[in-house]
Amino acid sequence: MDHEHNLLLRGSPVRGSITPYIIVKGAGAAIAFYTKVFGAREESRLSDPDGRIGHAELVIGDGRLMLADEMPAFGALSPPAIGGTPVKLHLPVEDVDAVMERAREAGATILRPAQDQFYGERSGMLADPFGHQWFLGTRKEAISPEEMQKRYTDSFKVA
Repeated sequence: MDHEHNLLLRGSPVRGSITPYIIVKGAGAAIAFYTKVFGAREESRLSDPDGRIGHAELVIGDGRLMLADEMPAFGALSPPAIGGTPVKLHLPVEDVDAVMERAREAGATILRPAQDQFYGERSGMLADPFGHQWFLGTRKEAISPEEMQKRYTDSFKVA
């Protein structure tokens, strides 16, 4: 193994963050939804000659979301095409109740209404109109890992 590759494996200066890449049926409509509901800003888009979006990048808060239209011939399938999704996306927002209401009005399905959680967040979960599921949360209090574990353990106790 060469020195450069060895540095990469040990955590060299090459750093980044994980970026979700989702497949949707109707990427143009998804971009409009994410812009309206989450305040996304479209940074780039590559469109196929037939109008499908081959790749787009959005900025939401401090994060990035990549997406493309469903293209079954390439194995790019949306949640409805595979019967759902095992992946949940988490998005911190300033006012979870307001964002969840805006999402509902824009066609999302509320899966769990927002409520205060043991881990110091008010959060809820929704499915967007394209089958992707989102945890939305507003931080209410800072909690140490030890306190969070205590509250979690206590949540299993039967009264």
